[in-house]
Amino acid sequence: MEYVEPVVGIANCLGTPVCKYLQYHRKLNDYVRNFKRIRDELNCKMEDIELQLKAELLRPLGKIPKKGVENWLKAVKEMIREAQVVENKVSNGRYLCRACNGKLVDEKTREMKQFLDNAPNASEGLAMDGPSAGLPLPTSELVGEEAIRNEIWACLMQEEVSKIGVWGMGGVGKTTIMKHIHNDLLKQQRFERVIWVTISKEFNVMKVKDNIASALKAKEYLDKEEDKLRRAAILSEMLKNAGKHVLIRDDVWDKVSLEEVGIPEPSGSTGCKLVLTTRSEHVCKYMGCKVIKVKPLSEDEALILFLNKVGPNIVQSPTIMPTLKLVVKECAGLPLTIVVVAGTMKGEYNPRIWKNALKDLKERIGKVEGVEAEVIERLKFSFDHLKDEKVKDCFLYCAIYPEDYEIHKVELIECWIPEIFIDEMDTRQEMEDEGLTILKRLEDNCLLENNTTQFGLHGIKMHDAVRDMALSITRMNPRYMIQAGLQLEELPEKKQWSPDIEKVSLMYNSISEISIDVLPTKCQLLTTLLLQHNPIKKIPYSFFINMPCLCVLNLSSTAIESLPNSISELKNLTTLLLRGCYKLRDLPCLSMLQELKKLDLSRTKIEEVPEGMDMLIKLRYLDLQVFSLKEIPAGLLPKLVHLQHLSFEVDNEKTSLKAEEMEPLKKLECLTGHFEDISEFNKFISSMQQSKKNLIKYKLQVGSSFMPARRDKTVTIGGVQNWEGELIMHPIEIQELHISKCDYLRSLVDDNSSFKNAIDLRVCRIWGCEGIECVVSLSFFASSSAHPFQSLEVLDLLFLPKLSALIMKNEGIGSATTSTLAPSAPFSHLKVIGITKCSSMKRLLPHGLLPNLQNLEQIWVSECDEIVERLGAAISEVEEKGSDALIKFHLPKFRVLSFWELPNLKSICSKSGVMVCDSLQIIRITRCDKLKRIPPFVPLVGNGQPFAYAPPSLTIRSSTEWWESLEWDDHPNFKNVLQPR
Repeated sequence: MEYVEPVVGIANCLGTPVCKYLQYHRKLNDYVRNFKRIRDELNCKMEDIELQLKAELLRPLGKIPKKGVENWLKAVKEMIREAQVVENKVSNGRYLCRACNGKLVDEKTREMKQFLDNAPNASEGLAMDGPSAGLPLPTSELVGEEAIRNEIWACLMQEEVSKIGVWGMGGVGKTTIMKHIHNDLLKQQRFERVIWVTISKEFNVMKVKDNIASALKAKEYLDKEEDKLRRAAILSEMLKNAGKHVLIRDDVWDKVSLEEVGIPEPSGSTGCKLVLTTRSEHVCKYMGCKVIKVKPLSEDEALILFLNKVGPNIVQSPTIMPTLKLVVKECAGLPLTIVVVAGTMKGEYNPRIWKNALKDLKERIGKVEGVEAEVIERLKFSFDHLKDEKVKDCFLYCAIYPEDYEIHKVELIECWIPEIFIDEMDTRQEMEDEGLTILKRLEDNCLLENNTTQFGLHGIKMHDAVRDMALSITRMNPRYMIQAGLQLEELPEKKQWSPDIEKVSLMYNSISEISIDVLPTKCQLLTTLLLQHNPIKKIPYSFFINMPCLCVLNLSSTAIESLPNSISELKNLTTLLLRGCYKLRDLPCLSMLQELKKLDLSRTKIEEVPEGMDMLIKLRYLDLQVFSLKEIPAGLLPKLVHLQHLSFEVDNEKTSLKAEEMEPLKKLECLTGHFEDISEFNKFISSMQQSKKNLIKYKLQVGSSFMPARRDKTVTIGGVQNWEGELIMHPIEIQELHISKCDYLRSLVDDNSSFKNAIDLRVCRIWGCEGIECVVSLSFFASSSAHPFQSLEVLDLLFLPKLSALIMKNEGIGSATTSTLAPSAPFSHLKVIGITKCSSMKRLLPHGLLPNLQNLEQIWVSECDEIVERLGAAISEVEEKGSDALIKFHLPKFRVLSFWELPNLKSICSKSGVMVCDSLQIIRITRCDKLKRIPPFVPLVGNGQPFAYAPPSLTIRSSTEWWESLEWDDHPNFKNVLQPR
């Protein structure tokens, strides 16, 4: 009996009946066996679905996963990660924790069983049709290239021409012309796919195969095959399955066998085409191409292009124009040199400077022989006119990357900081701003090309001729050795390591072993050594002995397992980068590296913080995003008072941050990490606010249930219980918010919520919160001047069983019935709404919200069994009273409407409703058996037939059976209009 009373007390604390508590205690092993069985079943089911999905994505190419399938796979991977945490906890648990562990295992088993029961039905298909032939490429304007463009286009349209070779000297505009043609082919939809692959001077068959497979979104199938012949066979099969296509291979330097790469021989019978651009007419003829030469621009065309780039004020100067025309003539009709020289002379209004520029250009060209040398000298003219040595150094640094490498701007600036201006500014923000200013200047001078994509990836590229110019400068300077991306299998020979060498770039090669025989012996001045992305397995002790001045060492993405102790001798080392060294498990003592300012150990396998790190008091940048890391030693962070950037793995609860330890870090600007609970998080935010210090970038996790994030300012709250939403403090500039498995949360925003001030919020995802009933209360909008959703662009709601509305009254769960929302237009920037498995939701969009959704682009709704009311139901009292008045839904940017498995949805909008959205591209309907009506469309400009009209780009995707079941009583001719769609 002496044990019964404590047991009852513990059971009561757990909220568990005594008999169940004893059962958990006694039968823990049974619960664990069942847990492992269900986990293994779930893992197998996940792998089966992934395999089938891959198969569906491969045949035919061009498909994408269904959103419900993607969501399920993402959630299951998270569940399996959580299961691993539970298993680790149970295996390390004490005897007295058996009952608690038994309950934990039982609950997790039930959750996994639910995922098993809700697995996607593979027999109904896991993928659907994806985007069309490809994505447009960023281009610059074309001047005077219409004739050559038309000639290439005509050949593409001729069945008898299957291979086209476009050749001309460097900088003449071959790539620009073909980019425009690539984009025109996408618009015209003459081919099922248009595939763009950039080759390079250092041709590599393996890389070409990978690039083509990546363009086909099927690279993972090649990655699993090492045999060269089989890789070629797989790629050949992929291209055959790609249908009628155009393969554009840009910047081909030498002849190559199509069979070796795995490219099927194009022919008129298949309708497939191969286009290559090259500087060699011989390559075109060897490959059996129809040869088309791109010639330099005429004098008039060259002048037009130059004037477009140099600016209108200079054009209007009569004293400059005669000299300007002579400068244009020296550019020899090459668009690249015209653009670069014009960029250099923009803003120069002094006629003397123009005359000096003309003299300089003539002298440069007169010194060299050969067309390519003349191009390089014209480009060097622009380099020399940069004047600022810091800007020149930044430009030359770009040449250390391989040819055609797309350089991320943030990555580049992070490299510039230790190399060029790390000690000149106090904050990382100032250094980043300085880097962006330099990049802007280089772009304005046309020495770098802005390569920002439509997805917002901010990058730059060097034109290959500009890179040739940069390399010609570094070759004349014994301080540089640049051999990046050349497929080297060993270090350069000893004789290439000049005693004066300062910067060495051997990145992106195939060096797997550093032989003692070729170790450099005279590198007393070497400051920068870049070896990233080489399969290096081991570094000899003697390697670093002769590098006393080494400051920057980059070994990222190598296969090293440890570093030699000799690294401790690098007393001047300021930057040590080991990111992505997936086999690295330990490091030598770092205490001697007193000058170290940047240390990146992310994505390694280290389990403990390196010895001596507490001595690195000059550290400004520390990245320890390592899942295997066991803990953050107490007292470490307070010693690193100069830290500006600090990152830990947010999905690793073992490295939870403590507010007390963070308080001394007064210079912190960027933070990624995990807080165990809301209390610690609030303490940290409070201390930041008291010191009037705002983080510039942060990705902060509170609790468990990690979710990936993209924005610079993100908070993720996961698995926090006994939280109702009003107790959390947060930075007011928050841009992205994720909340998952917080079952006590009833609504995200109401009168008491601290999220009411998150006016910059762009992305909001709520997942697996069983208690949430609405996202926001209507009374809050009516009473508050602050609207957290005024900037919101993406709203994702997943697995919320009690969610009945986006917006509702505070009292009860009833829907709002007032006529309009507050006048400050909440949701006015909303672009995407995604709703998945919200089983209590009956109405898609709340009353009165549609007028605010002028930026709405996509609606995705899946597996919401109770949705019965349509888009914009009850939008007007006129409709409710039975009037025949026409109700228009104005959605000017709306592109995608996707409904999947909504068994009770009956119509998209009411009988008197029509949609005004010429932008609509896709209506996708899957397993919505009661949906019998598509709303008619009204053109933005009336054409006399308002109900016999469909948006010009509209495609309807669904089953034939569903299409045949639709009702057309109100507008019988509407079916004929939609039939071709």
